[in-house]
Amino acid sequence: MSTTLSLQIRKSRLGDTRLDDSTDTPLADGQVRVRIDSFALTSNNITYAAFGDAMSYWRFFPTGDEAWGNIPVWGFASVVQSLHPGVAVGERLYGYWPMATGAVLSPTRLSPERFADGAAHRAELPAVYNQYFRCNADPLYTADSEDTQALLRPLFITSWLIDDFMADNDFFGARTMLLSSASSKTAYGTAFQLHQREGIEVVGLTSAANVGYCESLGCYHRVLRYDALDELPADTPCVYIDFAGNGALREAIHARFTGLRYSCAIGGTHVEELASKGATRELAGPRATLFFAPAQIKKRTAEWGAEEFSRRMVAAWQAFTARATDAASPWLRAEHHHGGAAAQAAYRQVLAGKGDPRTGHILSLHAHPGGL
Repeated sequence: MSTTLSLQIRKSRLGDTRLDDSTDTPLADGQVRVRIDSFALTSNNITYAAFGDAMSYWRFFPTGDEAWGNIPVWGFASVVQSLHPGVAVGERLYGYWPMATGAVLSPTRLSPERFADGAAHRAELPAVYNQYFRCNADPLYTADSEDTQALLRPLFITSWLIDDFMADNDFFGARTMLLSSASSKTAYGTAFQLHQREGIEVVGLTSAANVGYCESLGCYHRVLRYDALDELPADTPCVYIDFAGNGALREAIHARFTGLRYSCAIGGTHVEELASKGATRELAGPRATLFFAPAQIKKRTAEWGAEEFSRRMVAAWQAFTARATDAASPWLRAEHHHGGAAAQAAYRQVLAGKGDPRTGHILSLHAHPGGL
C-alpha cells in the first residue's frame, strides 16, 4: 500500500511543523493520483498561512486535524494513476498543491490546456486556485524553466494584476508608488511593471541589508530604508502598496504621508508583526484595502476576453522572466531541497525571512530528485 508524506503547520503557531505519513486510499472513478515532484516556497506561501483562516487557504488541502494545516504551494506534478478517461498517466501538470509527495484530483471542465479540480470541498473556493495547467498545451511552460515558473509565475501574475489595477484606477491620482518589502519577488515584479509606466515614480522600501540588492535590480527609481521615510516630502501624492504586512510600518506611512491617496495591502512577509498595534489601530488617511487578485482577473477577463487576457499576460511574463533570469546579472537563482527534514529547514528559513533575496527555494518531499 502506498503512502503520502506531507509537511504540516500548526495553525496557531506557524513555526511548529510535523511530517505526516498517511496511507493512500483507493481512487474513485474519475479521480487521478499525482506525484508532486517540486514546488516553490516563498514569502507568498507564508502569507497563505498567516491568512489561512481569514481567506480560507487552509481549506484547499485539509489534514483531518483542525489544529494542523497544509500550506498551498505552486509547482509541478506528474499523473501516476488515473481513473479518468481524459487524463493520461504520465501527464505533466502545473498548479496548486499541498506540501506533500502526492495528491488526488477529481478533474472536471477539461480542455486541451487545463482542467479544474472538482473536489466537493473546493467548490466554493476561488476558481483561480482550482485550475491545473496541462504542460503540453500551456503557453507559459518550457521544460527547462520549471524552477522559474514555480518561483515566479503565481507571484508575477499577482504583480501584473496589481500594476493593471493601479493603471485601471489612474493610480488614484498619485504618481509616486511606495512598495514595502521591496526585495520580495512580488514587489519587484510589480516594480518591473510599474517602471514601464510613463510618469510613475517607483520607490522601494526595504531593510538596510537589502538596499544594495534592490538598487541592483534597476526597477526602482529610488530605494529607501524603512527608517528613512522622511527623505520623501510628507505631502507627496502617493500610493502605498504593502507587501510586508508590517503593522507598525503601515501606521508610520499613514501618519507621515498627508498625500497618501490609496493604501493597498498585498500580503504578510513580516508575519510576526501582522498582529502588531499598527495592523489593528485606526489609521490616518485612507483605509488599508486588501488586494484580491482573482477579482481583477474576473474583471479583465470579462472586459478583454480570455484569449486577450492570456496574450497580454504571456507577453508580460516573457519580458519579466527574460530579465529576472538574465545570465549576466540574474535576480534569482534556485536552491533545491529534497526530503522531509530539508523541507522543514527551508520552511523555517523562509518563515524567518532570512537569507539571500537572490535565492529561490525549490522543495520536494521526495528524498531524491524524480521522486525515487
